[in-house]
Amino acid sequence: MRKTLAILALLCLPLAATAADGFNVVFKAKGNYADVRDLVQASIEGKGLKINHTNQIAGMLERTGKDIGATKQVYENGEQFEFCSAKISREMMEADPHAIVMCPYIISVYTIPGDKTVYIAYRKPGPAKAPALKKALGDVEKLLTDIIKDAL
Repeated sequence: MRKTLAILALLCLPLAATAADGFNVVFKAKGNYADVRDLVQASIEGKGLKINHTNQIAGMLERTGKDIGATKQVYENGEQFEFCSAKISREMMEADPHAIVMCPYIISVYTIPGDKTVYIAYRKPGPAKAPALKKALGDVEKLLTDIIKDAL
């Protein structure tokens, strides 16, 4: 199993990580969508974190689009993993109880029709002035980045 994951990891070499519009960080990978998704899921769980829910975003848009007359396919594949870190989340919310909106953390894995790239993305934590909250949000972003880098 480890050998298979290692081979898959080599197929999914990251191309770049960019922040678009200041609200998200997007990584690009080559490889099969299902393999990249599984590597991200394994990386989250490998850090001892429990995935609370997996959102089937592409399927939801496809299903509901028909009801509202939409015809454009936004994603070929698209899922989000929701999870939290008890330690980091507690530090973040002790620093500012209003930071509850940052939990759970979400990593999205998706493909766009006509594009062979697999995208892995997360929402960038906002700016903070209070030193304790700034540190906690930095820890959140480091965790998310580390999960993605470990997967790739």
